[in-house]
Amino acid sequence: MVALQVGVRTSGRADRLQVDNLSVGGNGADSPFSSYHVKMNQDELHILQVGDVLVSPDIITEKFCCDLAKCKGKCCIEGDAGAPVTLEEIGAIEDSLDAVWPRMGASAQAVVDRQGVAYADRDGDLVTSIVGGRDCVFTEYKDLTLDDGTVVRDCCLCALECAFREGRTAFVKPISCALYPIRVKEFGHGLTGINYHRWDICKDAVARGRAIGMPVYKFLAGPLKRRFGEAWYKELCEVAEEVLKQTADA
Repeated sequence: MVALQVGVRTSGRADRLQVDNLSVGGNGADSPFSSYHVKMNQDELHILQVGDVLVSPDIITEKFCCDLAKCKGKCCIEGDAGAPVTLEEIGAIEDSLDAVWPRMGASAQAVVDRQGVAYADRDGDLVTSIVGGRDCVFTEYKDLTLDDGTVVRDCCLCALECAFREGRTAFVKPISCALYPIRVKEFGHGLTGINYHRWDICKDAVARGRAIGMPVYKFLAGPLKRRFGEAWYKELCEVAEEVLKQTADA
């Protein structure tokens, strides 16, 4: 049997998926994770399993679409720790450092000189270095012109991603950044969990997502494919269609 409750810490950018009361045993037909198992009650949707990934149903049912014109990239500023990174990503960031160095502020450069591009937070997890207990060292402030012609003044962007888009680096940015508001938790034994994280600074993204009918999993199609692969994402979409259909019929 599997007993699973999913929640997140609410301390800002460093929030991650936490799972309590997880006990896994039995892989037979009676296991709720032997196939997609959904109780289609909006107030009590079960965790889904797609491949080796446990999926919070909020990723399917909730709406989200970043609204940079209003938030100006606050998720790279607020919070008390950096963005989660892997050792492989740290290596890629270090390889990209020469290209992004001129885009970084003097304070950010000083932090990187002192402690490197990442550090272990209070939970012992590797995260990107931050400035003054707040900004990621790779924040870059500039005017941004949106597709509709709107100019967002002094918008906070990712220096790594800006350099990548200009063809200066091969690394775009940590997958944890690209996946937000989805958080990832590795449980071991090949099992991963993904959860939708709610943060007040993203209320404009929620409002925009609801206005245009954009589910979280579709908004983050690119990052989800990058992390889990095209085949996995296609399977997720099939599960999502069934979930939404049954929810609508409930």
